[in-house]
Amino acid sequence: MRDNTVLRKLREGKPTVGSWLTLDSSLVAGIMARVGFDWLMIDTEHGTMDYSDMLSAIQAILPTTTTPLVRVAWNDGALIKRALDAGAMGVLIPMVMNGDEARFAVEAVRFPPQGRRSYGGLAVQTFYGEDYFPRANEEILLSVQIEHIEAVQRAEEICEVEGIDLVFIGPNDLASSLGLLGTPFKENTLWQDAVKRILKVGREKGKPMGIHAVSTEEVERYIEQGFLFVALSTDAQILRQACSNLLKSLKGKNGS
Repeated sequence: MRDNTVLRKLREGKPTVGSWLTLDSSLVAGIMARVGFDWLMIDTEHGTMDYSDMLSAIQAILPTTTTPLVRVAWNDGALIKRALDAGAMGVLIPMVMNGDEARFAVEAVRFPPQGRRSYGGLAVQTFYGEDYFPRANEEILLSVQIEHIEAVQRAEEICEVEGIDLVFIGPNDLASSLGLLGTPFKENTLWQDAVKRILKVGREKGKPMGIHAVSTEEVERYIEQGFLFVALSTDAQILRQACSNLLKSLKGKNGS
């Protein structure tokens, strides 16, 4: 089986930078993988991808050094199994609220005896070979999202769960749970204090922490704060920004 270089870096305390895939295009996935991100998160929660799109995106990423990850739509065993059987080298579980839900995710991701994931999957055997099954428990990255103030208050019990490799902060949903959506919430001390608490608990419990950033400056700031898994923008946002910048430059040169 292919080594999960992202998981290795996290265990060594080294930062990683990736991005989000929301468009149902394997070509976009391949282009972004060729750029050299450490990982790419295929978003099947809020993105436009169905199962075939997810499978094609994983296939497009695998020939590169970038690690393919999938955010599933919910903490559901069937969804987790489908993503892993399609070849994802890690999954991100949204809206995990407590220790019991974190333990459920571990059981769904790990093969026995650590969990209850069922044996099978033509894609993983094709992509990774026959040693996938004995190595999967050590190579699959399991990350859970803390993105609600109630989960922040129970961060200790979530971070204490054995088998969780990474805790990821969902900035927007956290802001929503605080009643701050639609405001400059990153400037609000309520949101800042919640993020600081999660980061502090993660350090105390030995869990690497992740978060989503909207700019390179924000990525650098988060890494300085101790985050080891930072997402830079999304495919759609990068495309929109690049097109906008090109058009502004062209209009500026033409004086229009």
